[in-house]
Amino acid sequence: MVSRVRVWLNRTYAENVFFTDQLRRNPSDRAVEIHATHGDADSPVLAAADTAELEPEGLSPAAYVEYALAQCERRGIDVFVPRLHQAAVVAHRADFDAVGTALLAPPPEAVAVFHDKVIAYEAVKAIGVPVPPYHRVRTADELVAAVEELEEAGHRACFKPASGAGGVGFRMITRSPFSLTHLSGFPSPYVQLDMVVEALRQAEDSGEEQVDWLVMPRLEQPEVSVDCLTGPDNRLRMAIGRTKNGRRRGFTLHEQWLEPARLIAEGFGLHYLSNIQFRMFGDRPVLMDVNTRPAGGLHQLSLCGVNAPWAAVQLALGEDPGVIVPPFLGQDYTVVSGPRPLRAVTLPHQRVEESAEPLLPAVPAPADSVESARVTTAGAAQALPL
Repeated sequence: MVSRVRVWLNRTYAENVFFTDQLRRNPSDRAVEIHATHGDADSPVLAAADTAELEPEGLSPAAYVEYALAQCERRGIDVFVPRLHQAAVVAHRADFDAVGTALLAPPPEAVAVFHDKVIAYEAVKAIGVPVPPYHRVRTADELVAAVEELEEAGHRACFKPASGAGGVGFRMITRSPFSLTHLSGFPSPYVQLDMVVEALRQAEDSGEEQVDWLVMPRLEQPEVSVDCLTGPDNRLRMAIGRTKNGRRRGFTLHEQWLEPARLIAEGFGLHYLSNIQFRMFGDRPVLMDVNTRPAGGLHQLSLCGVNAPWAAVQLALGEDPGVIVPPFLGQDYTVVSGPRPLRAVTLPHQRVEESAEPLLPAVPAPADSVESARVTTAGAAQALPL
C-alpha cells in the first residue's frame, strides 16, 4: 500500500490554494495531506489545508529554521515548500533530511545569486542571457544620473528594489509635475522624479537607511513567465511559457523564451520549481526577474493538461516524472478573482510559548458555517474565446 504524502507550505501566497488543489487531484491518485502555516489567520491557504497553524511572529531566520524543523518532525512532513526565510531554510537541508523531510527548493548558492537582482543580472550576462541596461542606485544623485542616462537613450525610466518579489516597490518615473490629474481615476505606478529626489535627500539628511534600487528602462510587453522544473541533477524536466499582454494570457513553447530559461535553470541549479520572467527590450527578449520558488500562477498550466506541483513533489521524493511536455497548449484566457472559504473564526495571534497543539481545526469548517466568511482570491483561470 502506498503511503500518503504530507506537504507543508509556509506563509505562502493566497493563490497557492490552487497549488494545494492540484496536489490533491494528482494523476497518480496518491493521497496527499496539506499542512499550512501563516501569520494571517484569514489566509485562504490555511482554510484549504488539512491542518494549519499560525506562525509565531518576530523570529530571526535562525530561530525560524528551528521552528521549521520542529514542525517537520512533529507533523511528519515529507515535502516542505519554503517561501518565508527560504535562504535560511535551504542552508540547513541536511538537518531537514535528517528528520525525513525533502525541501522543494534550490540549493543555497542558487538562492543567493537571485536574491539580489544586480548580482543576478551580472551572473546571467556571463552565460549569454540578454539583460536590459541597469543601474544600482542608493542616493538621490545616483538616481538622477541613472534617469538622465536612460532618458537620453530614449527610454522611460523605472525602479524597483534590488531585492524583492511580487512587483512590490515597482514605480515608473515621470517628470510631469504633480497635479489634480494624478488624483483622478485609480492610483498610478507613476511617481514624479522631483518628489522622489526630495524624499531621498530628506532620508540622507536625517541619516535614515539608504535605499537599494535597480533603475532600468520600462520594458515592453509581452511578458513571458517560464515555469521550470529542474532535477537535483541540473537537468530540466519542464519549461512552459505563460504569456501576458494586457488582460490576455496564453502559453508558448517558443525557443526565444525557453532557451534562455533553460540556460538559467540548468546553469545555476534552480532545482525543483522556479519561474523566469522576460519582457521585450526593443526587438529582443531580455531577462526581467528570476523567482527561486513556484510562481503564484503555476496552476494555470492545468489549462495545458500539466500538473506541475505534483511533478515537483514526485521529484523531491526521488520519483522522477521524466520530461514533461504539455499534450496541448490551452486557448488564451484571462484571470479573474473569486471567493474562497475562510476558517469560521478569526483566531487570536499565536504566542511563541503556547502549546504545540494545533491552533486550527484539522479540517475546514462546514460550508454552512462560512457563508459570511469569504475572501477574494485572484488567480482563477477562465478561458477566453480566440
